[in-house]
Amino acid sequence: MHLHDTTHTLRMGAPLTKARGVVILLHGRGSSAEDIAGLAHVFDATDFAYLVPRAANNTWYPHRFLVPPSQNEPWLSSALAVIDTLVAEARAARIPYERMGLAGFSQGACLALEFTVRHPRRYAFVAGLSGALIGPTSTARDAIDLRGTPVLLACAEHDAHIPIEYLEHSAAAFTVFNAEVTRHIFPGSAHTIYREEIDWLKSQVADLPRVA
Repeated sequence: MHLHDTTHTLRMGAPLTKARGVVILLHGRGSSAEDIAGLAHVFDATDFAYLVPRAANNTWYPHRFLVPPSQNEPWLSSALAVIDTLVAEARAARIPYERMGLAGFSQGACLALEFTVRHPRRYAFVAGLSGALIGPTSTARDAIDLRGTPVLLACAEHDAHIPIEYLEHSAAAFTVFNAEVTRHIFPGSAHTIYREEIDWLKSQVADLPRVA
């Protein structure tokens, strides 16, 4: 069942067929593609493609990420399928996985992280901006190898939407999964994107080697 689709994906930057790489940006609950698309401008990389899908009714799945994943079905599987479709589109344009980045905020962050562990491979980077893996910390996970993928996990210390123990658990899990984890815990309770996160994102794209 597909509740979401890629029909109205916002496309920015270079065409996929000419792009050096691609970044998929995922908005949060109640937000929009236009909101998260602002991150495309921070990369300062006009030779990248930026794909920004839209969730049906501005929500990827109905319940909080803390509940068992089954309680967010079939919306969760449909949302993950949107990312998979965009990744396949980039691969069809001959962009390797190592030049694909995933970044999301809040619900979109949880979705990006969850997609990564369900589709393990070496990505350019994965950024969970105020998010964590979906499901209780007791959720069973397969042993996977992310081959050194840079992964950012960050949020405010007292974020009302992201319990800090879930972020810590996710950081530990990604370390076991052989990701290169960067963890930021910011003082306060603001549910927002911080300057340090933007700097990290910029550095990931800037550090990618040019295509020979």
